[in-house]
Amino acid sequence: MVRVRLPGLAAFGARPSGARAARVRASAQFRDGAFCNPVQTRTVVPAAARNAVRELLFGGRVRKPSGVVPVLGGQASGAGAGDLHITWYGHASALVQIDGVRVLLDPVWSKRCSPSQLVGPRRLHPPPVALRELPALDAIVISHDHYDHLDMATVKALNRGQAAPFVVPLGVGAHLERWGVPAARIVELDWGQSASVAGLRLTATAARHFSGRTLARNYTLWGSWVIAGATRRVFYTGDSGYFDGYADIGAEHGPFDATLIQVGAYDPSWPEIHMTPEEAVAAHLDLRGGLLIPVHWATFVLAFHPWGEPADRLWREAKARGVTLAVPRPGERIDVDDPPAVDGWWQALV
Repeated sequence: MVRVRLPGLAAFGARPSGARAARVRASAQFRDGAFCNPVQTRTVVPAAARNAVRELLFGGRVRKPSGVVPVLGGQASGAGAGDLHITWYGHASALVQIDGVRVLLDPVWSKRCSPSQLVGPRRLHPPPVALRELPALDAIVISHDHYDHLDMATVKALNRGQAAPFVVPLGVGAHLERWGVPAARIVELDWGQSASVAGLRLTATAARHFSGRTLARNYTLWGSWVIAGATRRVFYTGDSGYFDGYADIGAEHGPFDATLIQVGAYDPSWPEIHMTPEEAVAAHLDLRGGLLIPVHWATFVLAFHPWGEPADRLWREAKARGVTLAVPRPGERIDVDDPPAVDGWWQALV
């Protein structure tokens, strides 16, 4: 039999099989044929979804910036032992330079976060740097397999141009292998498991979300990440609804010098899988975080709220609760020990 592979289907990835599928089935998070959240979770609330459709058709909210989003050069100069710098590239993509080690989070460099570059959410600003201009990486960490966090073209480019391992939740390695990443460069972890990479300890921790690149859902795991160096610690939420597990993570792995927390793409239609800005501040406090850096906003339109609303609400809540906040422009490198004051740069674009 001749097997025909249609163009474009590779972006859907692959389902876990063989030994990888056996590890998936052995996970405590895998029940009745799918991965499950730590608490009961709805991916959509039907009554609110009907209101969302009305908002989409008849609402007047401005979901895109009114001008050009300011993009900086994505400085990535060296950082030594004890130093901690974070560069946000847009959406959930960020470079963490911790104790002299470089970790790239959820890199998405394509024009659209979609299985096709012809349709789907389009970037509102260019990547601050080209992938080839990134410094040598020590680890590439993925939170889950949705298109705005795991991009086939970006993975392929990093596979060619970098030597770092991909550290991912259970099952996600099947996608990477289909796209040409050698098995030796894939580290798959369940919640609570850790890997040592270049002197760092990377630990997969819980999140409240879901997974899937087709209509089939939850055959790969999603998660948050603890990035622990010799002297510094960073936490990244990935995508998640608020849940009491953040306090447990903070007690076990904190305090954190910095947290990167999802603040955008929230809606009453899916209140349990994405946090509001106010919930992001609550999560930061639960985690025992120092500096809060917001991610998952400004780059793609993925919800019905106004473009700049996540940053406005986050800034207001952070001030009310005494949380130290930095809101970088895409490509801006933040020194966690000396963060710039929030200047409301996005407000000129709404």
